[in-house]
Amino acid sequence: MPNLPDVVVWSIPAFLLLTVIEIVGVRLHPEEDAAGYETRDAATSLSMGLGSLFFDALWKIPIVAAYMAVYELTPLRVPFLWWTVALMLLAQDFLYYWSHRGHHVIRILWACHVVHHSSTRFNLTTALRQPWTSLTVWPFYVPLVAVGVHPAVLAFCSSVNLVYQFWIHTERIDRMPRWFEYVFNTPSHHRVHHASQGGYLDRNFGGMLIVWDRLFGSFVAEAERPVYGLTKNIGTYNPIKVATHEYVSIAKDVRAAVSWRERAGRVFRGPGWEPAPGTLGERGAPAAAYGEVRSTTR
Repeated sequence: MPNLPDVVVWSIPAFLLLTVIEIVGVRLHPEEDAAGYETRDAATSLSMGLGSLFFDALWKIPIVAAYMAVYELTPLRVPFLWWTVALMLLAQDFLYYWSHRGHHVIRILWACHVVHHSSTRFNLTTALRQPWTSLTVWPFYVPLVAVGVHPAVLAFCSSVNLVYQFWIHTERIDRMPRWFEYVFNTPSHHRVHHASQGGYLDRNFGGMLIVWDRLFGSFVAEAERPVYGLTKNIGTYNPIKVATHEYVSIAKDVRAAVSWRERAGRVFRGPGWEPAPGTLGERGAPAAAYGEVRSTTR
């Protein structure tokens, strides 16, 4: 197995340089109605990014151990060749789509991913606003290891995917050529993903490719100008609160729940799930008849 570089770490100087260029561009040529930059917001995003490097290094220990156990158990092996790397990048991006989608529709997973959506701005520093609890991501990629992809190659593919997504966090690029917009994820598609309007919620989950969204019915083209952030913004620049606020909300909801069914729903149903009123649950309180509704905490 070749000694593969950590693409994210090697890209940090480019991230910083491009961010400075964007900040200067925004200052010199501001765009009307663009969200732009806010100093405290950008500082929080940078803090979240630095913190994620530390926590990801901690999570890497059990995750690599789990992946290596699966890799040793499977008799399959995928050789490291130029054409197999292309296929592995494609497969990783496909699994990323489902991981990303899962982290939007299952609340305990959303508690991790919500960090990335917590900014009301959309610029290159937003790309660095990464969660500190990414331990929820690794199970989605077990199939790739099970078919013989070495964990180091999976890590390389994941890094390439993450680095690609840096440049799409910007309002400074309107549209790419039509063919590119059809196949790849672009700033226009990703602005939709970060928007909080009802028609834009839970759309455009792709990493490098947008074709998965087109295939599985989650694609929406950018039309009206996006409003960024959450449907109910958290109103804090404290990195610890940004990293943990949804876990705290889940704990409060579970503690206040009146039945085990409601407790499970608060954890494993969608971020906006609420029990429908009208029937009696445990201790004679209204519960049961559970349904999906959109909550203002989304």
